[in-house]
Amino acid sequence: MVTTTGSYQVHSEARGPHWIAWISRDGSGTPDRSIVLVGETREVAEANARRWAERSSN
Repeated sequence: MVTTTGSYQVHSEARGPHWIAWISRDGSGTPDRSIVLVGETREVAEANARRWAERSSN
């Protein structure tokens, strides 16, 4: 799943019993700075990725 927010996109996918999410800033789908975040659900993983993106853009 891909969600566009501001200057970045949030990507996520199921991996076994959990979800992973990452941010891409150039539209390539490649994780920004190779950072991948984990969550029990898609929503949690994507929220973690959004929080990381907002902190890292400051």
